[in-house]
Amino acid sequence: MSEVRLSVEPRTEFGKGAARRTRRAGKIPAVLYGHGSDPRHLSLPALEFARVVRENGSNAVLTLDIDNAAELALTKTIVVHPLKNYIEHVDLLVVKRGEKVTVDIPVVLTGDAAPGTLVAQDLDSLSIEVEALHIPEQLEVSIEGVQAGVQVLASQVTLPPGAELLTDPEALVVAVNEAPSEASMETDVDAEGAGVVEDKPESENAE
Repeated sequence: MSEVRLSVEPRTEFGKGAARRTRRAGKIPAVLYGHGSDPRHLSLPALEFARVVRENGSNAVLTLDIDNAAELALTKTIVVHPLKNYIEHVDLLVVKRGEKVTVDIPVVLTGDAAPGTLVAQDLDSLSIEVEALHIPEQLEVSIEGVQAGVQVLASQVTLPPGAELLTDPEALVVAVNEAPSEASMETDVDAEGAGVVEDKPESENAE
C-alpha cells in the first residue's frame, strides 16, 4: 500500500464547541499519539482524508506534513456520525519505517466455486502483523472451481512476505458446501409443517 501525503494543522482549541468549529471549516479533529510522545491535536482536511479512506482503505499509511516536518501515521479509529454519516473524529498512530504494526485486512473471494455448491464465508478479515509500509489492501482467496466439502482455514490464506498471522490459524475462513436440492428443500418444508395441530372448533354445546 502506497503512502499518502496530507497537509495538516496543529489544533489549539479543544472541547465540543471547538470541534464543531473545526468541522465547519472543512476539517476533521484528530489526535496523533504513540512512541511515548505526548498526544498532538491536529486538524485534517476533511475532503482529502475522506478520499484517502475511500480509495486506499482505513489502513493507508499517511505522511503528515506538520509545521514543515513529516510524520508517518496509521489510522487507528474513525468515528462517524451515526445519522449524518460524516467523520467526527480520527485517532492516528505514529509509525516508523521498518516497524511492524497490527492491522485487520479484508478477505476477498475470487473466482466461482464448482456448480451445485454453496459458498459460506465465515471471516471477512484477518488480523496480521506486517511492516507498516507494506500493508496489503486485501487478502485474496481463490475459490475458482472448488468442489463441495473444501474448507479454507486462516493458516491457508497467502500473506505478504514478512507478515505474521495473528488470527487463530485453525479459524474457518471459507467453506464450500453442496447446495441443497429442490427436493431436499421441499422435504425440509414438509418436516417443519409436521406436528402442527390445528385448533378444533369449539362445540356449539360447550359450556
